[in-house]
This record gives sequence, C-alpha cells and structure tokens, in this order.
Amino acid sequence: MKTYVEPREVTLMEKATTNLRDRLLIRLLFHLGCRISEALALKVEDIDFIRGTVTIVHLKRRVKLSCSNCGAGIAVSHSYCPKCGLRINEAT
Repeated sequence: MKTYVEPREVTLMEKATTNLRDRLLIRLLFHLGCRISEALALKVEDIDFIRGTVTIVHLKRRVKLSCSNCGAGIAVSHSYCPKCGLRINEAT
C-alpha cells in the first residue's frame, strides 16, 4: 500500500490550484516535510532568504532537531548549537 506522494503528483496538485497561497502551501508541505499546522504557523520572519532556510516551530515534542550548520542534535530549549555555537532561532 502506498503511503507517500510522488513528485509528479505534487506537480499535478500544484497545477490544480487556483491561487498562489495553495500552490505555496503544497510546496511547503512536500519540500519541507512539515505538518499543515506548522506550515500555517509560519511567519515572514521564519524565512531567511539569504541562507535559503525556513525555521519551523515544531508543535509536537517528539521531534529530533538538528543544527542547520553542523548537523549536531539540539533540544527545543537550546539557544545555541552545543557543537558549533550557531545561534538557534527561538521558537516563540
């Protein structure tokens, strides 16, 4: 039984949308792998256009987070990466 969406199916869904908001939401869900509630909670400040990153506030607690710079594991409460010292955007 298939439990995932193929890239060609995502393309078909994007083409079927009638507005930019829905197309963007489909892309976010597919490319970032986030939940709908996480995608809907995104703010402009969560997007770093220079680094090409999106900070997602995880609403579920059992999520493994990692530093975008070095890949080290971080906790929800971390302000800085324990390995490389990169400042972590606070989820508030």
